[in-house]
Amino acid sequence: MLTLEKQNQLIDIAQSLQAELDQKGHLNLAFICTHNSRRSQFAQAWSHALAQERLLPISSYSGGVEITACNSRTIEALKRAGFEIENAGPQENPRFLIRWKSGQALSLFSKLYDDTTNPKKDFFALMTCSDADQNCPYIPGTLQRIPFKFKDPKYADDSPEEMAAYDFCCNAIKSEIQFIFDQLNP
Repeated sequence: MLTLEKQNQLIDIAQSLQAELDQKGHLNLAFICTHNSRRSQFAQAWSHALAQERLLPISSYSGGVEITACNSRTIEALKRAGFEIENAGPQENPRFLIRWKSGQALSLFSKLYDDTTNPKKDFFALMTCSDADQNCPYIPGTLQRIPFKFKDPKYADDSPEEMAAYDFCCNAIKSEIQFIFDQLNP
């Protein structure tokens, strides 16, 4: 359950997105996190899936300030959440094709925020971790830089709480994106 304070923060984000949607008829959302391996991947996946489900004209992207790999625990949490996932790439930085229900597939992999697959201008940068916010003080081409922070589930890696931590983060991100998208009128 979202607190009233959190709901108000998300309504502020939705109002910014709605203004752009009213003006241009389409939104580009880029979720930025330091390694582009956990939270930003969850956010890109849910944004992509929920936009399709609601027929919202939104394109979803993700990136980081370092390239690592989309964490395997992230992929497993997305599977548990109901995504169909197919490994479609090399092992060092694997690419995964994910699909929500019968929607269009999305390729998830770790990349820099300025990767060629990401927009160069007219996008909202949603900062999913404070490290990226601090380490990436300027992102060219953004319409707005928005704090959209979540606790990194990495704290539970290799512990009995690992699965619960990843599922909690995955579901928290879904809930907040769902709330924002519920405020939008295409």
